Amino acid sequence: MDSKGRYEQRVVWAVVDTGIGPLLLAATGQGLVNVVFHATAEVRGKALERLASRLGAEPVEEPGSPLLAEAIRQLDAYFAGERHSFELPLDWSLISGFNREVLRELATTVPFGTVVGYGDLAGRVGQPGAAQAVGMAMGANPLPVVVPCHRVVESGGGIGGFGGGLETKRRLLALEGVLPEPLF
Repeated sequence: MDSKGRYEQRVVWAVVDTGIGPLLLAATGQGLVNVVFHATAEVRGKALERLASRLGAEPVEEPGSPLLAEAIRQLDAYFAGERHSFELPLDWSLISGFNREVLRELATTVPFGTVVGYGDLAGRVGQPGAAQAVGMAMGANPLPVVVPCHRVVESGGGIGGFGGGLETKRRLLALEGVLPEPLF
């Protein structure tokens, strides 16, 4: 507790090496709160500043934290091809409203090895015609990979956009058997 008797938010983070490069993972007592692609020193610094500002607590590097241990274990198994779903507590505090609704729908109804169109996902949350808004929600996803925004594609067969870069999206879809593995 702080000096005024309020519970302080604790935010821990670690960087893990994966098949798509380093990921920054951050967690609170509620669960995994953020996954950040391409966690170079510069990206990491900006992400941690943003987290501190949004959550009101300075993130502490703690790779051995029990708050992160299970997330790291499950991500390692996912990238090794041994896990097809994540069973982790998630802290949704970095996202709200329509974006949260869409991401929760995605996380619970689009399994490993499948894809859904932006428009189809909009319809699933009762907002047919909101494909662009779904695209914005995917871009705002604070928990990529775990909340699988890489599984959302264009209805015409295009891969669509991706905050982690199109090559990262292709690699994730290949890992899940949706696309063929790159030749080199």
